[in-house]
Amino acid sequence: MAWRGWAQRGWCCGEAWAAPGAARSCSELPAALARPRLLGRRFNFFIQQKCGFRKAPRKVEPRKSDIATSGDAYKRSALIPPVEETVFYPSPNPIRTLVKPFFFTVGFTGFAFGSAAIWQYESLKSRVQSYFDGIKADWLDSIRPQKEGDFRKEINKWWNNLSDGQRTVTGIIAANVFVFCLWRVPSLQRGMIRYFTSNPASKVLCAPMLLSTFSHFSLFHMAANMYVLWSFSSSIVNILGQEQFMAVYLSAGVISTFVSYVCKVATGRYGPSLGASGAIMTVLAAVCTKIPDGRLAIIFLPMFTFTAGNALKAIIAMDTAGMILGWKFFDHAAHLGGALFGIWYITYGHELIWKNREPLVKIWHEMRTNGPKKGGGSK
Repeated sequence: MAWRGWAQRGWCCGEAWAAPGAARSCSELPAALARPRLLGRRFNFFIQQKCGFRKAPRKVEPRKSDIATSGDAYKRSALIPPVEETVFYPSPNPIRTLVKPFFFTVGFTGFAFGSAAIWQYESLKSRVQSYFDGIKADWLDSIRPQKEGDFRKEINKWWNNLSDGQRTVTGIIAANVFVFCLWRVPSLQRGMIRYFTSNPASKVLCAPMLLSTFSHFSLFHMAANMYVLWSFSSSIVNILGQEQFMAVYLSAGVISTFVSYVCKVATGRYGPSLGASGAIMTVLAAVCTKIPDGRLAIIFLPMFTFTAGNALKAIIAMDTAGMILGWKFFDHAAHLGGALFGIWYITYGHELIWKNREPLVKIWHEMRTNGPKKGGGSK
């Protein structure tokens, strides 16, 4: 039938109809339907389904990260992970972004030094007992048959040959290596970028200030930082002691990150940062300030030596220029913040903070000595 051929060749309005004399548009369609032989439920059903213009499906374009708008000048360094697909949220009021990180920095620094003071108290208290336990252990070892080729014995021998500083930083290095391995797991990438990179445009602001201090994406970055930390570990622990060093190191990581936040908010150059460089700059600056005449050398150029004081001045000058000129390979603001904190702590901070820990230690001593009264409590 002519009608069936007509139906097969085009139903949609706007197409050329095959049947002669057929309506050419939706406005002419009622006239075409006026013929009695074209009326019917089946025809009306198809008209309701087919008639009318349909909009072409709109292509959904992938949303660009807010980095492109908030940090057009930012270019990814080879030391940080690719974050092109990660969405950051720059605050419309950047100054308000720094409020929580500021209070976190102050609170965490106080907590770190308070914990270090209590840790030192407990260490001193246990040394007397350890002395007598050590005498007993040496006597037992002398009468106990020794096992040759014991792997555990070799490990203990290696451990005992390390300096106090090297034993102290071994745990820090192990934590950095563990986090570096986590970066190699693809399913953890989003969580690692969220919690182990610091960025004032991120939704999570406080936790990354500490966690990013143990985070390295590049093997070269981690190896260089850990080598410097290992090299200066004996000197810094001899100057500060094990407990005070740990408080300074952890506080330096948070303080240097806060300085980086301030610089990024002030300049509008948002972007993620990670690495222990800020805390290690504090260690380096503290040693160079305390021993300015010490001789240092570069690992690849051991024939060239220079004083620690001159090395510190050159590092501060380079990081200051990098922060002002916007160099993006390193986080120069974090480096500069860590170096200034190390200089300040050796010059003033030790007297202001560590030597005033006695009231806290006395409170802790009374709590440890008196303890809960027996028979006076209620269940």
